Amino acid sequence: MKKLSLTVLLATIFLASSAQDSTSHKYSKDDKKEERRQKINNLIKQAEEGVLVYSKQNIFGIQGRTNGYGVFYELGRMKSNRKTNTYRIDITEIKHPKETKSSNSGFPFGSTFIYGKINNFYQVTLGFGQQYILGQKGNKNGVAVSAVYNGGLAIGLLKPYYLSVQDGNGNDTTIKYSEATRSLFLGNSINGTGGFGKGWSEIKMKPGAFVKTALRFDYGRFNEVVSGIELGLSLEYYGAKIPIMADQKEKQMFFQGYISILFGHRK
Repeated sequence: MKKLSLTVLLATIFLASSAQDSTSHKYSKDDKKEERRQKINNLIKQAEEGVLVYSKQNIFGIQGRTNGYGVFYELGRMKSNRKTNTYRIDITEIKHPKETKSSNSGFPFGSTFIYGKINNFYQVTLGFGQQYILGQKGNKNGVAVSAVYNGGLAIGLLKPYYLSVQDGNGNDTTIKYSEATRSLFLGNSINGTGGFGKGWSEIKMKPGAFVKTALRFDYGRFNEVVSGIELGLSLEYYGAKIPIMADQKEKQMFFQGYISILFGHRK
């Protein structure tokens, strides 16, 4: 009898424990569902109120600069309601302020060229930074204003600028600037450019660093779509002077303003 009573007692304890675990598990599962539902409702409410809410954003941009032009791609990961970490790559071309297009009237079939230009100067910048929301949209038709700042590695790419000229014997030839070709390169027997495809195999790399800051205005009606403009300033500094034009001062530091048109998506 004692053995039977002990068995019944153990079975009762086991069943009660199992029932309690089951109830606890069910409660925990229902709790998590409710929390998830509440979070989704909050996100929907924030979106309706014009608050930018996302986990990741991809932005592409086309930029006009005071000394050139460029494009960029930015990946952003939101860390809080106001702060997003950004990873960005820009590809731009810097032009010298003395650059002007010319043509030689003595060669009617020649193309235009930039007199005195000795190198095209492209740059690739790889940066890390943050986007900080200063003001939310307020509603779907509003504008969100953010401060953007980043910095990192700048890689300058110098590509020789080729010209098509007539040599002393009246033959057409394609040359780049050097002390040996200087008289022809800066002379009056220029037909036109040597072609955009020339010089890519002769590119020289110039390492440097950059910093950038801007204000971003996002007027997209829907949170999942990025539409806006960015107004900013950037500064690049290189370890060596950059020759772009003959007989002009070579610079290591470039400071410019820019405006970008933004488009992309969030999720």
